[in-house]
Amino acid sequence: MDHYKDVKRPSKEDQVTAIESYNALAATLEELKSKVPEIEIEETKEKIKVPIEALNLLAKILKAMSQGKPISIVPVVTEMTTQAAAEFLGCSRPHVVKLLESGEIAFTKVGRHRRVKFEDLTKYQSKAKEKQKAKLIELMKADEKSGLYDS
Repeated sequence: MDHYKDVKRPSKEDQVTAIESYNALAATLEELKSKVPEIEIEETKEKIKVPIEALNLLAKILKAMSQGKPISIVPVVTEMTTQAAAEFLGCSRPHVVKLLESGEIAFTKVGRHRRVKFEDLTKYQSKAKEKQKAKLIELMKADEKSGLYDS
């Protein structure tokens, strides 16, 4: 599961194309009635049935690309090794193992090897960010009380 390593920022040209495509797709999605609309590839005239959820996801991808954000799609149920999980979180593998063994992140064992669901990693990451934000607010309030923000 190394596809997130190859993620690159979209070029300015890609961003312009993405915003144009997003605007057109978003307008079209509002008018669709079918759950499986048929789209046509203009170059080949081939018609393809696409689930509406896939088109909604494509709209989100185009919007993010238009903002210059790199994109990577990972199935939510993807299982990762502890090394891949560490790379995703930006920490060491031993630290991830400690998080797993302490119960902060759910995991399964395949033989002697630990596997972590991508969904569980993102849940942990969200909780960690919330805790971090709460701590920062707590520090700011303590600084305000002690008069560190006074001129």
